[in-house]
Amino acid sequence: QVQLMESGGGLVQAGGSLRLSCAASRSPFLFYAMGWHRQAPGKQRELVAAIMSGGSTRYADSVKGRFTISRDNGENTVYLQMNNLQPEDTAVYYCNFVDRYRTTTWGQGTQVTVSS
Repeated sequence: QVQLMESGGGLVQAGGSLRLSCAASRSPFLFYAMGWHRQAPGKQRELVAAIMSGGSTRYADSVKGRFTISRDNGENTVYLQMNNLQPEDTAVYYCNFVDRYRTTTWGQGTQVTVSS
């Protein structure tokens, strides 16, 4: 079973930055995609950013130009660099790992709080 280790959440003022990381305990050979979703109170979980095995990336429109997802070459660790954070970015951020068999594993989540 895949284990996901998330880190990097916290409290930051508007305009500040945070970097989230997520490490998956599986062989890089099994990597298909990893990404970050978020869920704010009273809202549905939404995709924030994802990176595919070929290196292509996807972003929610609301974070384009502010957030950057990246991956350690050949490893199952991804990072989400979040710049110019805004109060509306406040949410629990969840990492997920999708293996080559399209099985998805979710992390436990890390809280990001942006104060105005």
